[in-house]
Amino acid sequence: MTSRTPGADARTTTVGGSDAPGGSARQHHGNRHGRSERARLAVIEAADDLLVEKGFAGVTMEGIAARAGVAKQTIYRWWSTKTDVLMDAFLEDAAEDLTMPDTGDLARDLREYLRRLAYFLAKSDSGAVFRALIAQAQHDPAFGRDFRAKWLDAQRRRDRLALERAIADGRLPADLDIAGETDRLVGPLYYRVLVTDEPIDDAYTDALVEAFLDRHARPATP
Repeated sequence: MTSRTPGADARTTTVGGSDAPGGSARQHHGNRHGRSERARLAVIEAADDLLVEKGFAGVTMEGIAARAGVAKQTIYRWWSTKTDVLMDAFLEDAAEDLTMPDTGDLARDLREYLRRLAYFLAKSDSGAVFRALIAQAQHDPAFGRDFRAKWLDAQRRRDRLALERAIADGRLPADLDIAGETDRLVGPLYYRVLVTDEPIDDAYTDALVEAFLDRHARPATP
C-alpha cells in the first residue's frame, strides 16, 4: 500500500535464523516459513494496490497473483476469493494503524485517535478497501456477517479504550454510557465517509472531542 496512516509503520517481515545446535533442518524450516510469510504479505499488498488503482471490479485473483509475483495456487492456499484477501489486508491495517494513544491526557488521546481514524477512513488506501468491503457487504449478506464478526468487535474495543482507561482511574464517571458516547465520538466520521462524503478535518474531529469533554469531563459552570 502506498498511503498509510501517519505514524504507522508499513508492513515488514523479519526472518530470523536458528541458534539451535545442529540446526540445518530447523534453518530450512525457518526459511520455508519466511518465504511463505513474504509471499502472503506480497499478496495482501498487491490486492490493496490493485483496488486503489482499478476499483473493486478490477481486482482479480489472476491480477493479484501477477502483481505479487506468486502462483495463483499460492493465493488459494490461504484465501478463497479476492474479497477474503482484501478483508485480511484491511483487518491487519486497522490493527496496526488504529492504536489508541495512551499519554495520560484524555483530551489529547481522543483528539489524536479521532484524527488518526478520520485519516484512515477517508484518505488512506486502507480506507478505500474499507469502503469497497462495506459496499460488497450490501450485496453479499454472508460476507457482511463475516466482515462484521471479524472487524466490528475489535474496532469497538479500540474505539472505547481511552474512555475505559479514564473511567478506571476516575477521570470519567463510573456510570458513563460507554457504548453511546463511543457512537457520538466516532459515528459522525463514518457518516461523512459513507453517506455525505463531506471532508473531515482536524477542526471537525476536535469539536467532537470538545463536545464530549463538555458533557462529561469538565465541571459545570455555576
